[in-house]
Amino acid sequence: MARSRTSSSVLFPLRHLAGLALLAGGALLGGNAHGAAEGTEGRTPHVSARLVAAADAVAPGERVTVGLAKRITPGWHTYWRNPGDSGLATQVHWQLPAGAAAGPLQWPAPERQALGPVVNYGYAGEVTLLAEFTAPADARPGDVLDIAARAEWLVCSEVCIPEQLDLNLSLPVAETTRTTAHSAITAARARLPQPAPWPARYSRDAHGLQLAVDSGALPAGRGEAWFFPYEWGVIDHAAAQPAQTGSDGLRLTLAPGPLGGDAGPAVLEGVLVIGDGSGATRAYELHAPLGTAASAATPAPPAVGLATALGFALLGGLILNLMPCVFPVLAMKVIALVRHGHGGRDHAARHGLAYLGGVLASFAALAAVVLALQAGGARLGWGFQFQSPLFVLFAAWLLFAVGLNLSGVFMVGGSLAGVGQSLTERGGYAGSFFTGVLAALVATPCTAPFMGVAIGFAMTQPPASLLSVFLALGLGLALPFVVLTLQPALLGRLPKPGLWMLRLKQALAFPMYAAAAWLVWVLALQTGADGLPLALGGMVAIALAAWLHEAARHAAPRIRRTARLGGTALLAATLVAASSLQPAAVPQTHSATAAPASLLPLETYSGTRLAALRAEGRPVFVNFTAAWCITCLVNERVALERPEVAAAFAAREVAYLKGDWTNQDAGITAVLNAHGRSGVPLYLYYPAGAGATPVVLPQLLTADIVLQAIAPPPG
Repeated sequence: MARSRTSSSVLFPLRHLAGLALLAGGALLGGNAHGAAEGTEGRTPHVSARLVAAADAVAPGERVTVGLAKRITPGWHTYWRNPGDSGLATQVHWQLPAGAAAGPLQWPAPERQALGPVVNYGYAGEVTLLAEFTAPADARPGDVLDIAARAEWLVCSEVCIPEQLDLNLSLPVAETTRTTAHSAITAARARLPQPAPWPARYSRDAHGLQLAVDSGALPAGRGEAWFFPYEWGVIDHAAAQPAQTGSDGLRLTLAPGPLGGDAGPAVLEGVLVIGDGSGATRAYELHAPLGTAASAATPAPPAVGLATALGFALLGGLILNLMPCVFPVLAMKVIALVRHGHGGRDHAARHGLAYLGGVLASFAALAAVVLALQAGGARLGWGFQFQSPLFVLFAAWLLFAVGLNLSGVFMVGGSLAGVGQSLTERGGYAGSFFTGVLAALVATPCTAPFMGVAIGFAMTQPPASLLSVFLALGLGLALPFVVLTLQPALLGRLPKPGLWMLRLKQALAFPMYAAAAWLVWVLALQTGADGLPLALGGMVAIALAAWLHEAARHAAPRIRRTARLGGTALLAATLVAASSLQPAAVPQTHSATAAPASLLPLETYSGTRLAALRAEGRPVFVNFTAAWCITCLVNERVALERPEVAAAFAAREVAYLKGDWTNQDAGITAVLNAHGRSGVPLYLYYPAGAGATPVVLPQLLTADIVLQAIAPPPG
């Protein structure tokens, strides 16, 4: 009776805490309701339009993306920057606050609009033209910036009508820019041409202009290909563009226009749109010089077969066990080995096989997702799921919950099997299975040696081959643990369970907290400041729900039910709040992967900047990375950010470009694919000279490897 009274008196406030949990959940739902700024819609007889922004507030002196979003009446169209045979491009005349600026318009890839013998370039349906808006440096938080624009366009069907609208947008000023995801801007960004990762050139002959794109790694299953020049009159817009494809790339024959003869441009610039055969298209920005060799032939990806890819995947999976991203799961592995090692060989072996099952099931599920997205036209790379802020958020919460469990904040039974380690203790083989799932989860941001070739091969193969390579990778990841559970001699040398094991388990919770903190940092890069309250508030909610769960364990049944109901409601509210999280375009200058304290003079990668540096004859080192790629971050710390490397770069005038793949970037994905890779890191060194072939560095770097790569050839 005394125990019951004490338990009731201590745990009675849990009823009230459950109610507070419900209120906190409601506050969490209401605290994430940011919306992108947009102006009032204006209408003409054939077009409705408004100004929109990818933010609901901007900081002084910072940039946000704004757009002119148009909805065009069916059967009518407006025009691209080069309208083709006839028409006029849309013009936007900005009226901005003092000290503000708007960059040039960014045009989504156009469509061919044929009307009899005339072919125009333009848009039908919905289209958004983008521009980068820079707030005045002297703006003060609390001010409201009034952005106005007069938009003029020609809209045509069988007749053409000039139209115009005066539009406006109010954008508050805040201490920090609050970027958001506006559907119109997101759709426009997806249609923007990406810098082509392949060298291109053009020449003249008796048949016309010959445009050559030198790569055998163009999108598979190509349909039609069309080139849209930026300059009017360079080509005959209505003429056919016969295409030839082969192992060396794509060749287009273009009929010259009135400005495309002998006095044509020194560089043919425009957009290449390539179909994949299913109706989907991809657009690339080309800069093709006249009559010169391609800027640098991209080496063809290594030719491998399925057997070689399976072997490489197995080796890559084995090496993943040594990568820093898998370290947090070593806590579970060590404790599991100790616990199972003294229960007999069969007992340990069954746990090893359960762990193997969890790893393989995870990689099979990942392969299924890849196949489904590829069927929908997506172009993916290894670690693509970490480009989703929602996935990063859930992964951070999961690792935080595992850390709480390892710290002893709560114990769970089968109902909360997903947190892994406690199931190893209380849930039998299910614990080992979910430990395997967690190992696969934290391994996916990493790329080990041999993996790049194997995954790059798998991404271009039929479903059965892709699944086989993914399973081989999972087998390699799980194999060391499984082998240990099958070796009685090795298991017999492990110390007996004791208090040391509890202390080790508690100590090794901290890598889980560190991993969760790292993922919150990644989330901040993807969503801006808006994602932080949700991530941190969710962690508080998880901790409170876990404490309620454990504190109510010995309470009276009614109190226990009330407390756990409150904890469950709080978790449910947290998940609902998470569903509102959306990616936002964080300015490149805010990317933490481009550390301001870098020893190397850093520039942001673009195909145009790379081509310009190479045309100057400078050597260039390109680092393709991502904030969620631990291998990338480790390489930067131990190899690139070294005084001797910085000194060598300066002495040889090596330009350093960094391509950030933290968020989806179709241009970087194309470069990865062109080099037979499906994920980061990728390191390319272009020696001095416009025609030099790039050197592909290993995925694990040391300072010596970098120094040897950039060293001048002997003699």
